Amino acid sequence: MKNLTVSRRYAKALLLIGQEDGQSEQYNEELGAMVGLFDTQDGFEKTLTNPLYNKNDRKKVLQAVLAATDLSAIMKSFMVLLFDKGRVGFLREIASYYKDLADELNGVVKASVISATELSSEAIDKIREALSKKAGKTIVLNVEQDTSLIGGVVTKIGDLVLDGSVKTQLINMRETLKKGESV
Repeated sequence: MKNLTVSRRYAKALLLIGQEDGQSEQYNEELGAMVGLFDTQDGFEKTLTNPLYNKNDRKKVLQAVLAATDLSAIMKSFMVLLFDKGRVGFLREIASYYKDLADELNGVVKASVISATELSSEAIDKIREALSKKAGKTIVLNVEQDTSLIGGVVTKIGDLVLDGSVKTQLINMRETLKKGESV
């Protein structure tokens, strides 16, 4: 839990800087590029985070790599700050939170729909439109399928969960019957 809070804090701080200097979208891309380096350059992330290596040597590796990139001065400073604070291992989470925060700022919200059966593209579009109208924002929809739901759909927007699945309705009915209430 602490890692998530820390990651969120760093993402928010960078976003505030991006809002002030108008470069928030550029920082989003640059964070993605750094995550890409971690993903594609074998051993780079381990080198930076492994405490068995001398900290000054690890910092020199980071600075050499940053010098070879065309990242902004702010992003280079941000990466060095993450390193100095021992947070460079959180880069993926920070980048993910940053993207979510930047999307929110631009009126884009992520939502997910889990259905018991495969939904047609027409149904998906209708759900997206309805959610967009309800939220007053552009919705990026992730669609999944889970046959254990029996029927219906479960929709999630941020922390809000709208559960219209048959499975949940049956569970609720069972609980009601157990209590001896009428259905």
